Amino acid sequence: MSAVQGFDLQKVQRVRKIALAAALAVILGLAFVTRPNWGSDGLHEGLEAVGLCLIVICIVGRAWCSLYIGGRKKAEIVDRGPYSISRNPLYIFSFMGAFGVGAQTGSLTMATMFLVLTVAVFYATVKREEAWLSGAFGEAYAAYCARTPRFGPDFSKWRDVETLDVRPRFFLTTLRDGLVFLLAVPLFESVERLQDLGWLSTLIHLP
Repeated sequence: MSAVQGFDLQKVQRVRKIALAAALAVILGLAFVTRPNWGSDGLHEGLEAVGLCLIVICIVGRAWCSLYIGGRKKAEIVDRGPYSISRNPLYIFSFMGAFGVGAQTGSLTMATMFLVLTVAVFYATVKREEAWLSGAFGEAYAAYCARTPRFGPDFSKWRDVETLDVRPRFFLTTLRDGLVFLLAVPLFESVERLQDLGWLSTLIHLP
């Protein structure tokens, strides 16, 4: 069986989600015993506000990407809309969401840790996907890689189509997955409240 025939995209995505969830669980555990040390409530609240904006952009952006890629990843090279300026725009929006989630702790250090972790996990996934796409589509995919950055984005490359064949199931699934990012807001607000009440111990202060 060839590498192309044996490639299971859904399995790769499941492994990526499991790895990401496990790593995030470790960082979440750390978040429960840390507290931001800005010396200014304004900076703390400002970072949380920026993070919330990034989460909203992430949710909208991921849903937008799914309109183009949903159900087509293994069938064709999608190179229009957001995929004309980046080969992995959905992941770029996920990076924004990861930073936004971490920012809800009020700590720039924690936000950066969430981002770095997510980039590391997704980068490994991207490499496997690229190997499969190269084997499946050959020169056509090589040409796409030559004109489109892996992440970018390069807005000068923008190309779009007049109409899209939208598959609602994929759109709704991506939207549902994106909305999970919003859970970070009440979660970390609750952690902060419990720390204020003394029910959670603060062991580490981070900027």
